[in-house]
Amino acid sequence: MARRSVLLLVAALIALAGTAMIVLYVQGIDARATKDQELVEVLVATETIDTGESVSAAQEAGKIEKSEVRLVDLVEGSLSSTSSISDLVAVGTIYPGEQLIAKKFGSLGDTQSLVVPDGKMAVSVELTDFERVAGFVNPGDEVAVFATPQDLTALLPDGKDRPLGDYTRILLTRVPVLGVGTTSVTSTTTKTEDGDQVAEQVARTILTLAVTQEEAELLIQADRNSDITFALLTDESKVEDNAGIRPGDLYPELFRGLQP
Repeated sequence: MARRSVLLLVAALIALAGTAMIVLYVQGIDARATKDQELVEVLVATETIDTGESVSAAQEAGKIEKSEVRLVDLVEGSLSSTSSISDLVAVGTIYPGEQLIAKKFGSLGDTQSLVVPDGKMAVSVELTDFERVAGFVNPGDEVAVFATPQDLTALLPDGKDRPLGDYTRILLTRVPVLGVGTTSVTSTTTKTEDGDQVAEQVARTILTLAVTQEEAELLIQADRNSDITFALLTDESKVEDNAGIRPGDLYPELFRGLQP
C-alpha cells in the first residue's frame, strides 16, 4: 500500500512538472510574439531620394520622416536620427517606404556614378600633384582655383602686342570636386640655368569639378593659357575675388617707380 502511494505521488509530481513546463513554454512563445510586435521608431523615405542627393536637401524637401515599425520588421543598421549622416549624400537611389540605413549614405566619391548638381556641369582638368595640393584633394572636397597666365599679350590700338606680364589671381573662389581620376606619369622637358634640357617624369591626375557655364568657360580658357593651381578649402576657409599678385607686389623695392 505504501509503495502504491509513493508511485502515485511520483506520478503526480511528474504530471505537475510537465504541466509547469508546458505553461512556461507557452509563456515564452507569448513573450517572443509580444516582443516581435513591439513598435520602434525609424527614419523612412517618403519620396525617392536620388543618388548624390544630400541628406539636408532630402529633409528640406520632406522626403524623410520618422515612422514606427514592428521590431521583427526592423532592417539591420536602420537609423532613427540623421545626426550621423547629416553631411552625407545618398550613394544609390532610395525608394519610398525604405528604411534609412547608414551604409546607403557617403561622400560624393562613394556614389555609384558621377553626380552633377542641378544647374551645373562637369569639367575636367589635368594637374600635377603639386597643383592639386599634393594629392590631398578628393571627391566631395571644395577647392579654390588660381591661375597664373604665361606669355600673354594684349593688342594695343596701334596694332602692337604688349606683354601683360606674369601675375597670379583667383579664378574660382569655391567649387566642389566631383571626381579624381587615375594618376599617369608624363615626361616633360625643362631647361637648367646652363641652358641644358632635362627630361623629368611628372605625375598628372585628372580632376573633375562641378561648375556653371561661366565658370566652365573661365576654367577651360585658363587651362589652355595658364598654369592652374588648386587650393583645398574647409567650411571655415575665407576666399574672395581680388586683383591678384604681380611680380612687383613681391619685390616692390625693385619695381618702385616703374609701370606695372
